[in-house]
Amino acid sequence: MVGMLLALGLLMDDGIVIAENIASHLALGKGAMEAAVCGVNEVKAGVFSSFLTTICILGPLVTIGGDIGAVLKVIPVILILVMSVSLVEAFAILPAHLGHALHGADPKQAGRFRRAFDAGIEWTRETLFGRTLDVLLAWRYLWLGAVLGLFFVSLGLVAGGIIKFQAFPDLDGDVLSARLLLPAGTPLERTETVVLGITDALDRVNAAMASKEPDGRDLVRSVAVEFNTNSDAFENGPHVATVNVDLLSAEIRSARLDDVIEAWRREIGVIPDLVALSISEPGFGPSGRPIEVRLCGRDLSTLEKAATNVVTWFGGFNGVRNLTHDLRPGKPEMRFRVREGALGLGLDAASMAGQLRAAFGGVTANEIQVGPESYEIDVRLSQAEQDSVADLEYFRFTLPNGDQVPIGAVADIHTARGWARIARVNGIRTVTVRGDIDPRVTKANALTRAFKQEMLPR
Repeated sequence: MVGMLLALGLLMDDGIVIAENIASHLALGKGAMEAAVCGVNEVKAGVFSSFLTTICILGPLVTIGGDIGAVLKVIPVILILVMSVSLVEAFAILPAHLGHALHGADPKQAGRFRRAFDAGIEWTRETLFGRTLDVLLAWRYLWLGAVLGLFFVSLGLVAGGIIKFQAFPDLDGDVLSARLLLPAGTPLERTETVVLGITDALDRVNAAMASKEPDGRDLVRSVAVEFNTNSDAFENGPHVATVNVDLLSAEIRSARLDDVIEAWRREIGVIPDLVALSISEPGFGPSGRPIEVRLCGRDLSTLEKAATNVVTWFGGFNGVRNLTHDLRPGKPEMRFRVREGALGLGLDAASMAGQLRAAFGGVTANEIQVGPESYEIDVRLSQAEQDSVADLEYFRFTLPNGDQVPIGAVADIHTARGWARIARVNGIRTVTVRGDIDPRVTKANALTRAFKQEMLPR
């Protein structure tokens, strides 16, 4: 639609230029067809140059990648198609129509209204615009300097943050999503309890805001909960969940989406073991998240500290919310390190890992055929022998000669946490900090400028 509107504007400009020039030749006393031919020939180079200039400026938008590229690339495609047709219309159809329509017309035989209208245009062109142009040409260097000064002042007002700017203004939608992330390894029962508290808080918000809606209608139309889903966390499991909320249409309700989010957060309060809770619309526009900072490095611990500092810095600004980063501790682990001397007993890391995997994960010992069916026989420890950490500490390895040794005699055991997810871009470890803003309070470009000045190394 934007491409069509741009093309229609340019199409009208071309038509006006050609029609006005044909009218000028007609006023000189030429015949209608001769005026049409001469008028087109006189401006055809300029009209075609305008077409080529527009193509050269907007055509490269097709090469832009990403989400914003998917939105913008349709503009030059539509524009080129419409303007290509407009050239045919401007150089062939319009002159032919004017050549026939103006046949026998006498510009001097105009009505009273037409003569008065033309006189007004002539006065504006010759007296008002003409005299102003004469003054500006006489003081051309002063005028040019004033225009350039005003241009640079305008740029400075935007760059300095005095005039706020937002490329893609936010429009309130009808759907909210609360994306919940608890520590890895959290049981489903705990996640369900937290989700229940979040939905109860939403019920309280709905009850408080219903009286302000038209006819006292409920603000919340429906609520759906998805477990094992969180698009912000890039993780699956019982520790993540998403609460999707359908609200009254933006054309009907009186509450703004930002007000609903703030009220919902206040009702939720503090959840002790919460890692992240993001409340926003489920999708983002072509410009992406307002805050998205990617850190690169080799040492994950250093990256985690740097990401935490960035989150803390952004969190100090009013209007910033849903801050999180994607480098988080994973599930609790028990790590084994082979002791010196274990190789003398015939044990190495591979054989020890194989015995542990077979005991607790199971191993296929045999496969039997019973009639047309084939059955695999898996062997593992019984459930009673692997339902606690103590069972692992009492485990015994079998040596090549058949003897057994306790796990503590040949390996050191300690507990730790790994990383839930390690992101890489072009093979380099990265951590991405993401967040949202309230555009009524702050702007993304102002935050980005302050971040570059205060946080980035120089």
